[in-house]
Amino acid sequence: MKFVKHIVLIVFGFLMLTACKDKEVQKEEVLRPVEYQVVGNLNSQKIRTFSGVAKAGDEIELSFRSTGIITTLDIKVGQKVNKGDLIAKLDNVQANLAYEQSVSALNSAKSAMNTAKSSLDRIKALYEKGSNSLSDYESAKNSYQSALDQYESAKRNKSIQQSQISYGYIKAPKTGIIAAKNSQLNENVSAGQVIAILNAGNHTNIEVGLPENIINKVKLGMNPDISFSALAGKKMNGTVIEIAPVVDENSATYPITIDITDPTKEIKPGMTANVTFNFKEENAETETVLVIPVKSVGEDGNGNFVFLIDSQDEAVGVVKKHSIEIGELTTDGFKVKSGLSEGQKIATAGLQTLLDGQKVKLQ
Repeated sequence: MKFVKHIVLIVFGFLMLTACKDKEVQKEEVLRPVEYQVVGNLNSQKIRTFSGVAKAGDEIELSFRSTGIITTLDIKVGQKVNKGDLIAKLDNVQANLAYEQSVSALNSAKSAMNTAKSSLDRIKALYEKGSNSLSDYESAKNSYQSALDQYESAKRNKSIQQSQISYGYIKAPKTGIIAAKNSQLNENVSAGQVIAILNAGNHTNIEVGLPENIINKVKLGMNPDISFSALAGKKMNGTVIEIAPVVDENSATYPITIDITDPTKEIKPGMTANVTFNFKEENAETETVLVIPVKSVGEDGNGNFVFLIDSQDEAVGVVKKHSIEIGELTTDGFKVKSGLSEGQKIATAGLQTLLDGQKVKLQ
């Protein structure tokens, strides 16, 4: 009898444990992520803000034009340098050896040329007296011309080798600030390898990547508004000075460059900037009609509808199927005749899988 009671208690405990686990599983609710957009009028949707990065107006990458070991690199990040200051120097062992060889070759060529010239003068004098033949005179002229050519070639080679020595020096092309130092003393570097970055000039630019649906709206000379999260309350003006014709493969956006027309010393390269474009047409009449994306509009037997999103924390919400009346289709989406108000949130993707009253995760 006691054995039967033990069995009953064990089974009862197992059932209770299973029931608790079922409750825990039921508590774990998986919410479907939903993209959404806030309903706005046509003009408000023509004001777009993008993130950019501040960069020096004249950012110069410093590198050697030859290969070698760095023997001088007396710079620090943030250091100010003047135009012509020595930034770095290579050992130049090979360049110096080649230059010495070119000097030796030039001296030999010069000696050979002088000897040929003396021989030519002597044979010419004898030829004019009739003591030497014409062939001897022509041969002397050819020998002198050959020696002269070799001398000129040796001079050019010496000049080239002297330039190679200068390639082992980096001097500041402009006055500016060392923004980055990419190499160390005694490091073996190759030609073209960036040793340091120099920020020169007083201008500050902003680089922004724009998506393909926006890039054709941006024109050279446009004046977007610029603000920095690090400089609260300060707004600045900018001018679009460069628009890339091809997409950046890393970001899948089109890079543009904006010059800050009224920069301050508080702006440092690398700061994040907010760039706001106003794509409204200056002479266009004020549009008060609401516009919503085409992909946010569904259709059933009762007409067109959208899924409104009721959310208190901008993270989780409940979707509600809502009938609307749409108007003409514009390049920005459908105009709304009735059924929506500015500021409401609507789902913009996956309408086929949403259910009225479903709880969703906003993204």
